[in-house]
Amino acid sequence: MSWRTAALATLHCLTGCAIGEVLGMVIGTALGLSNAVTVVLAVALAFVFGYALTMRGVLRAGVGLRQAFRIALAADTVSIAVMEIVDNAVILGVPGAMDAGLASALFWGALAFALLVAFVVTLPLNRWMIGRGLGHAVVHAYH
Repeated sequence: MSWRTAALATLHCLTGCAIGEVLGMVIGTALGLSNAVTVVLAVALAFVFGYALTMRGVLRAGVGLRQAFRIALAADTVSIAVMEIVDNAVILGVPGAMDAGLASALFWGALAFALLVAFVVTLPLNRWMIGRGLGHAVVHAYH
């Protein structure tokens, strides 16, 4: 199993996570929600979009909706969970980032940095899991 395969799988996972994370952070910040509620919303949306991206490809391969959802759970849950823990820990650790507002370079810079750190931390985990037939390896049969 190559690092390239793991990087592509991690990037795929990061894409779904980033869509949900950014959307959650934007909604929470725009509505003036508390940091805790904003993080919960961002994490929930990261899982929704992460699973949806995986399911899209599996459904295209002719798998039924219920089975596609099970495959997405098996393929992405650990990766998304680690990304979200790291991502949110980083953004919460940047002083003032959550309260900076949508027009702030601090907000967007912290969010981009948090996603980058999440990718770097999750990459070796995904490589290890794929090498053992777990995680994104479950989806490869449908591509």
